[in-house]
Amino acid sequence: MTDFAAIDFETANGQRSSVCSVGMVVVRGGLITDTFYSLIRPTPNYYAWFCQEVHGLGHADTDTAPLFPDVWRQIAPRIAGLPLVAHNSPFDEGCLKAVFQTYQMDYPDYQFFCTCRASRRHFGQQLPNHQLHTVSAACGYPLENHHHALADAEACARIAMMIL
Repeated sequence: MTDFAAIDFETANGQRSSVCSVGMVVVRGGLITDTFYSLIRPTPNYYAWFCQEVHGLGHADTDTAPLFPDVWRQIAPRIAGLPLVAHNSPFDEGCLKAVFQTYQMDYPDYQFFCTCRASRRHFGQQLPNHQLHTVSAACGYPLENHHHALADAEACARIAMMIL
Protein backbone atom coordinates (compact mmCIF):
# COMPACT_ATOMS: atom_id res chain seq x y z
CA MET A 1 0.00 0.00 0.00
CA THR A 2 1.57 3.29 -1.04
CA ASP A 3 -1.30 5.81 -0.91
CA PHE A 4 -3.50 6.04 2.19
CA ALA A 5 -4.27 8.06 5.29
CA ALA A 6 -3.64 6.64 8.75
CA ILE A 7 -6.02 7.97 11.39
CA ASP A 8 -6.33 7.67 15.14
CA PHE A 9 -8.95 8.97 17.57
CA GLU A 10 -8.85 9.32 21.33
CA THR A 11 -12.17 9.43 23.17
CA ALA A 12 -13.24 11.21 26.34
CA ASN A 13 -15.55 8.48 27.60
CA GLY A 14 -17.20 5.23 26.60
CA GLN A 15 -19.25 6.87 23.84
CA ARG A 16 -17.67 6.46 20.41
CA SER A 17 -18.88 9.95 19.50
CA SER A 18 -16.78 11.50 22.29
CA VAL A 19 -13.66 12.00 20.17
CA CYS A 20 -11.38 14.45 21.96
CA SER A 21 -8.38 14.32 19.65
CA VAL A 22 -7.50 13.15 16.17
CA GLY A 23 -4.21 12.41 14.44
CA MET A 24 -3.92 11.89 10.70
CA VAL A 25 -0.94 10.97 8.52
CA VAL A 26 -1.17 11.01 4.72
CA VAL A 27 1.11 8.67 2.76
CA ARG A 28 1.54 9.13 -0.98
CA GLY A 29 3.96 7.14 -3.07
CA GLY A 30 5.13 5.39 0.08
CA LEU A 31 6.21 8.63 1.76
CA ILE A 32 4.59 10.64 4.52
CA THR A 33 3.44 13.83 2.82
CA ASP A 34 1.13 15.42 5.39
CA THR A 35 0.26 15.23 9.08
CA PHE A 36 -2.51 16.79 11.11
CA TYR A 37 -3.41 16.87 14.79
CA SER A 38 -6.19 18.58 16.65
CA LEU A 39 -7.89 18.53 19.98
CA ILE A 40 -11.70 18.31 19.73
CA ARG A 41 -14.40 19.34 22.21
CA PRO A 42 -16.06 15.95 22.79
CA THR A 43 -19.73 15.11 22.49
CA PRO A 44 -20.90 14.16 25.06
CA ASN A 45 -18.56 16.50 26.89
CA TYR A 46 -17.48 14.55 29.95
CA TYR A 47 -14.33 12.60 30.70
CA ALA A 48 -14.25 9.11 32.12
CA TRP A 49 -11.42 8.54 34.58
CA PHE A 50 -10.14 5.54 32.61
CA CYS A 51 -9.89 7.49 29.37
CA GLN A 52 -8.02 10.31 31.07
CA GLU A 53 -5.58 7.78 32.49
CA VAL A 54 -4.94 6.39 29.00
CA HIS A 55 -4.34 9.61 27.05
CA GLY A 56 -3.99 12.30 29.70
CA LEU A 57 -6.53 14.68 28.16
CA GLY A 58 -9.28 16.43 30.08
CA HIS A 59 -11.56 19.45 30.15
CA ALA A 60 -8.65 21.88 30.52
CA ASP A 61 -7.35 20.64 27.17
CA THR A 62 -10.58 20.61 25.17
CA ASP A 63 -13.07 23.09 26.63
CA THR A 64 -11.99 25.71 24.09
CA ALA A 65 -11.16 23.22 21.31
CA PRO A 66 -13.16 23.24 18.06
CA LEU A 67 -16.10 20.93 17.52
CA PHE A 68 -15.71 17.89 15.27
CA PRO A 69 -17.31 19.40 12.12
CA ASP A 70 -14.80 22.27 12.16
CA VAL A 71 -11.89 19.87 12.54
CA TRP A 72 -13.20 17.49 9.87
CA ARG A 73 -13.43 20.34 7.35
CA GLN A 74 -9.64 20.56 7.64
CA ILE A 75 -9.10 16.81 7.32
CA ALA A 76 -11.58 15.85 4.57
CA PRO A 77 -9.78 17.50 1.64
CA ARG A 78 -6.46 16.00 2.73
CA ILE A 79 -7.79 12.43 2.66
CA ALA A 80 -10.13 12.71 -0.33
CA GLY A 81 -9.95 9.56 -2.44
CA LEU A 82 -7.64 7.73 -0.04
CA PRO A 83 -8.37 4.56 1.90
CA LEU A 84 -8.08 4.96 5.67
CA VAL A 85 -5.87 2.81 7.85
CA ALA A 86 -6.15 2.39 11.60
CA HIS A 87 -4.82 0.01 14.22
CA ASN A 88 -7.94 -1.81 15.43
CA SER A 89 -9.94 -0.09 12.69
CA PRO A 90 -13.37 -1.13 14.05
CA PHE A 91 -12.78 1.30 16.94
CA ASP A 92 -11.66 4.27 14.82
CA GLU A 93 -14.22 3.60 12.09
CA GLY A 94 -16.88 3.31 14.78
CA CYS A 95 -15.80 6.64 16.26
CA LEU A 96 -15.90 8.32 12.87
CA LYS A 97 -19.36 6.98 12.05
CA ALA A 98 -20.70 7.88 15.51
CA VAL A 99 -19.46 11.44 15.43
CA PHE A 100 -20.74 11.93 11.87
CA GLN A 101 -24.14 10.71 13.09
CA THR A 102 -24.03 12.93 16.19
CA TYR A 103 -23.52 16.01 14.04
CA GLN A 104 -25.93 14.78 11.34
CA MET A 105 -23.19 14.84 8.70
CA ASP A 106 -23.35 12.67 5.56
CA TYR A 107 -20.84 9.85 5.99
CA PRO A 108 -18.74 9.40 2.82
CA ASP A 109 -18.39 5.61 3.28
CA TYR A 110 -14.63 5.58 3.78
CA GLN A 111 -12.80 2.34 3.07
CA PHE A 112 -10.87 1.19 6.18
CA PHE A 113 -7.95 -1.21 6.51
CA CYS A 114 -6.78 -2.58 9.85
CA THR A 115 -3.09 -2.87 10.75
CA CYS A 116 -3.95 -4.98 13.80
CA ARG A 117 -5.59 -7.64 11.62
CA ALA A 118 -2.74 -7.33 9.13
CA SER A 119 -0.26 -7.84 11.97
CA ARG A 120 -1.97 -11.05 13.03
CA ARG A 121 -1.72 -12.35 9.46
CA HIS A 122 1.85 -11.14 8.94
CA PHE A 123 3.48 -11.93 12.30
CA GLY A 124 1.17 -14.62 13.65
CA GLN A 125 2.50 -15.89 16.97
CA GLN A 126 5.94 -14.33 16.51
CA LEU A 127 4.81 -11.40 18.68
CA PRO A 128 3.58 -11.60 22.29
CA ASN A 129 0.57 -9.46 21.30
CA HIS A 130 -0.57 -7.26 18.43
CA GLN A 131 -0.93 -3.99 20.31
CA LEU A 132 0.15 -0.88 18.43
CA HIS A 133 3.39 -0.31 20.31
CA THR A 134 4.40 -3.98 19.98
CA VAL A 135 3.73 -4.15 16.23
CA SER A 136 5.31 -0.76 15.64
CA ALA A 137 8.52 -1.90 17.34
CA ALA A 138 8.51 -5.12 15.32
CA CYS A 139 8.34 -2.97 12.18
CA GLY A 140 11.38 -1.00 13.29
CA TYR A 141 9.52 2.08 14.52
CA PRO A 142 9.61 2.54 18.29
CA LEU A 143 6.41 4.29 19.35
CA GLU A 144 7.02 7.16 21.72
CA ASN A 145 4.14 9.08 23.29
CA HIS A 146 1.67 6.20 22.89
CA HIS A 147 -1.99 7.33 23.02
CA HIS A 148 -1.21 10.72 21.54
CA ALA A 149 -3.39 10.59 18.43
CA LEU A 150 -0.73 11.87 16.02
CA ALA A 151 2.00 9.58 17.40
CA ASP A 152 -0.35 6.61 17.12
CA ALA A 153 -1.40 7.59 13.57
CA GLU A 154 2.24 7.82 12.51
CA ALA A 155 3.04 4.43 14.05
CA CYS A 156 0.04 3.00 12.20
CA ALA A 157 1.27 4.55 8.95
CA ARG A 158 4.74 3.04 9.45
CA ILE A 159 3.21 -0.37 10.08
CA ALA A 160 0.99 -0.10 7.01
CA MET A 161 3.97 0.85 4.83
CA MET A 162 5.74 -2.31 6.00
CA ILE A 163 3.02 -4.98 6.01
CA LEU A 164 0.02 -3.83 3.95
